[in-house]
Amino acid sequence: MMENVRIHGRPPYRAAVLHGGPGAPGETGPVAKELSVSRGVLEPLQTAGTIKGQIRELKAVLENAARFPIVLIGYSWGALLGFLFAAHYPADVRKLILVSCPPFESSHAANINETRLNRLSGPKKAEAAGLLEQLARPSEPAESDTFMRLAELCGEADAFDPIETNSCIIDYQIGVFHSIWKEAEALRRSGKLLSFGDRIACPVTAVHGVYDPHPAEGVEISLSRKIERFRMIRLEKCGHKPWIEKHAGDDFYRVLNDELREDSETLHGFEMRS
Repeated sequence: MMENVRIHGRPPYRAAVLHGGPGAPGETGPVAKELSVSRGVLEPLQTAGTIKGQIRELKAVLENAARFPIVLIGYSWGALLGFLFAAHYPADVRKLILVSCPPFESSHAANINETRLNRLSGPKKAEAAGLLEQLARPSEPAESDTFMRLAELCGEADAFDPIETNSCIIDYQIGVFHSIWKEAEALRRSGKLLSFGDRIACPVTAVHGVYDPHPAEGVEISLSRKIERFRMIRLEKCGHKPWIEKHAGDDFYRVLNDELREDSETLHGFEMRS
């Protein structure tokens, strides 16, 4: 097993699943394992504390283990990382699949935490609001258990009807969370985040739960203006983490396998003609 990556299935490794957080390595392990039943899948574990660092880290992992060009499946923050990677290295990415992607413009991001808080009961709502305020003050670093408790409350608010699962996160990286999101939010406010879409050459598919507090419109409206080969797939009765949803989990994996199968057939046709 290579450093900073978990390898699933057999080579060649033409797909990679990117975790969220930022700072939640291992989170998408169940997705990588499920997809690896019929193909080789890489699960990079991001550790760098800057966006450029995470892009370089991902590039190094893929150069060592992947068969280029690759399909990137990014979840939450990992969707934005995949988007930025595809903009920096367009020749390396054959298809980009954005799962539960955060909005690309600040106007669509304003009510995410409000939506979350309003889904919680009174005591939990007050607790989550206090934890969010604490995390907004990086000068007062949160303890690991504080961060984990907020993640637990947000997970409860984000899900429509989840199955019971154990956390697959290897280690909550609070410092990475703070530093990366500070950069990402600055990029989003400036408009530079969306502008990277001008550099993306591959097809982009967004997969988004209707119940996700991150509004699908914040992805669809923005990317439909930037990406020529873009499509949005909405999943009913589905929150922010599709693979744990009772009613949407099977549909989620069907969509991903269809996207990968379609890509494989296209690639095979290209190779046959070459």
